[in-house]
Amino acid sequence: MSKLISISELSKRLNLINSSNKKPQNYILRYWEKEFKIIKPKKINNRRFYTSKQVEIIEMIKFLLKTKGMTITGVRNLLYSKGNKLDDSDTHSLKTDYYKYYLKTKSKSIIAKLKNIKKYGKKNSS
Repeated sequence: MSKLISISELSKRLNLINSSNKKPQNYILRYWEKEFKIIKPKKINNRRFYTSKQVEIIEMIKFLLKTKGMTITGVRNLLYSKGNKLDDSDTHSLKTDYYKYYLKTKSKSIIAKLKNIKKYGKKNSS
């Protein structure tokens, strides 16, 4: 069974956080659910939970909307079209751009964590 992620965890993972009060902006994900019928979270005790496949789709939607500057209608048309520009085999496709962006942000996160570990190790090695 795959792990389910709550709406708040997903908001934090996508960095959809209100800068003033540091609370997750879950309303954005709920809005995307209405706009993209492909997103169907499981509801357990009236709480939303997302599968890993849905998380990947939502990450792609966020990338296309926020990073590429596409409109919701444009992203919807792109996701629902059969022969679309998300083709994995094309090196100039949007999906390739997404994977490059995803790997770049993940590697920056890993490097930052390694620097913190290295810094912590120097403090305690005296």
